[in-house]
Amino acid sequence: MSISASVNAWFAQNQERVIGWRRHLHSHPELSNEEVETTDFIVRVLAEYGLKAVRFPGTGCYVDIGPDTGKRIAFRADIDALGVPEQTGLEFASLVPGVSHACGHDVHTTVVLGLACALSTIDVPLSIRCIFQPAEEVMGGGALDVIEYGGLKGVSSIFALHVEPKLRVGQIGVRAGAITSAADVVRLEIEGPGGHTARPHMTADVVYCLGAIATQLPALLSRRVDPRTGTVMVFGHIEAGDAPNAIPKRGRIDGTIRTADISIWRGLKDLLTDLIDMIVAPTGCTYHLDYVQGVPPVLNDDAATSLAVTAARSIDPHAVVTSPQSSGGEDFSWYLEHVPGTMVRLGAWDGTGVKPDLHQGNLMIDERAIGVGVRLFGAIVEQYSAAAAAGAGM
Repeated sequence: MSISASVNAWFAQNQERVIGWRRHLHSHPELSNEEVETTDFIVRVLAEYGLKAVRFPGTGCYVDIGPDTGKRIAFRADIDALGVPEQTGLEFASLVPGVSHACGHDVHTTVVLGLACALSTIDVPLSIRCIFQPAEEVMGGGALDVIEYGGLKGVSSIFALHVEPKLRVGQIGVRAGAITSAADVVRLEIEGPGGHTARPHMTADVVYCLGAIATQLPALLSRRVDPRTGTVMVFGHIEAGDAPNAIPKRGRIDGTIRTADISIWRGLKDLLTDLIDMIVAPTGCTYHLDYVQGVPPVLNDDAATSLAVTAARSIDPHAVVTSPQSSGGEDFSWYLEHVPGTMVRLGAWDGTGVKPDLHQGNLMIDERAIGVGVRLFGAIVEQYSAAAAAGAGM
């Protein structure tokens, strides 16, 4: 049988077991960089299929399958959970108070784990690396640690998927170029001498300055950046003072700034500093900017995306849909700074009721999506193997 057919047959025979893996992971979520039991579970399952995982320092691991020579293709799964209480009422709901797989990483992990175990039962003609990455949900992302630990060594191309509850199960969302956005955090501390609200002209009004920043900074940014780049700034926290008749000495405003354009992203801090200078100067206040750079946009490679489309259509001619560009951040982008690859959206809505959203405690995933993901990745291995044999590649 072909690689794809072999993976499909393995999943058909082991579907109940694989679903059980997902339910175990779902019941035992662990926060970023705390995925100790999750890593142990992955290592144990791989060992049952004769695969020896390489642990990263701390948490997470990877496993190689097939020959050590030639091109190596990688598949990445993020294994951490969120600090979000589960509200699904499932029999296998989270057993950890305040923590759940509200972003579907349990599904991602299960898909890649299933792929690895399926491939272990056949002779694959090229090297496969399955990466189980910790800490995707924290600023900066655990992908940087995986790269530092050598997780990309020898890798020629990398693939990933993310559950998408806005797509019906069976659908696979693809997009060449930016599919996610850069996501940075902006924190501003504003200071002044303080004073009485009866005499604002004798001090520097911190509250007025905060209001000016909250309204003018996003507006000015929209006139300095091409709107087609999807650059948007939104403040989520502002505070100052305690009394209605006292102008406070300090205040704070925090927000996020996102963009789908990597060249814009690289210059955002300098641009914001210039704009803040112009807004704050007339108020007489001073400020301190804490700019926390997150992850760049996920920029899907054209060739890798085309290969994923071909693979998806090989398992279902009607599966492929165009995925909209998201304003969310995703640290898979760090891998794509080093090697070409693509991330696809895995449909997870069962077709009934309201479509849920990610990062919500009521997120429900149609478990049929796991089989779609395993079959998709098996088909990608086959397509990549055929391209490598023909002398093509990414």
